[in-house]
Amino acid sequence: MAEAITDRHVVAVLRPIVRGTRPLLDALRESDPFGLRERVPTTSDDVERGLTDRVLDWAATVHVPGTAAWAAMDARERSDWWIGRVGRFTALLAAVPGIGGALARRLPVQDVLGLAGQGLLLCAIAGEHGVRTEAEQVQLLAAVLFGREVPTGVAEGSAQSDPQTDAAAADLTEDLAESQRTHGRATVPALSRTLWRIGRALWGLGQELDKRPQGRRWQRALGNLPVVGVLGNYLGERSALRRVVVEAERWLAGNCT
Repeated sequence: MAEAITDRHVVAVLRPIVRGTRPLLDALRESDPFGLRERVPTTSDDVERGLTDRVLDWAATVHVPGTAAWAAMDARERSDWWIGRVGRFTALLAAVPGIGGALARRLPVQDVLGLAGQGLLLCAIAGEHGVRTEAEQVQLLAAVLFGREVPTGVAEGSAQSDPQTDAAAADLTEDLAESQRTHGRATVPALSRTLWRIGRALWGLGQELDKRPQGRRWQRALGNLPVVGVLGNYLGERSALRRVVVEAERWLAGNCT
């Protein structure tokens, strides 16, 4: 019989993940490399305006992090953006193993990627609601993903564990840091590899993976079929993300008011 996983073990896995996702999410949320946040789009049709100005005016009206339109959005609207954009990306990555049907289920690829995507989305939503302390985000992830109510003292960890947490977080974001040094930004391959590293870290929680929010039964059944399984898995992950968001908002309302 497998040994029960303790709250402290769960926290030891989640703290580096929360710490590792913070710089990534902050960069996506707050970066403004082209000064779009302060830019006021002009309505002039002056033909002398260059193409660059026209593109930047358009970009300033798009609801993405770093734009004036984004700055004007409330917390719920920003959460919806994370669900739609990041959710589709992570759900698709998690669904890809479904191409192999039931055979692919011998490997934990979908579960670890799906769980990693759910964790990333939870950290993003927490941040948009002003919940950015590490302990609170750890408690949020533990509650929504694993049904665990972790005490604050346990979620905070200890000063002695901080160096190990820092080292683990740096390992999770190694590809992201290299991308920033090489390209000056986070590339899609770097983001994908970072998500995979997070998933591998979560694999250490063993049977806890079975507790994460899942899609509907018919979606999981469709995921067992060759080729079309990718559709079933994608729909299942999107359905699971909606459950994650509902549970997250319920937890935030009850614990961070």
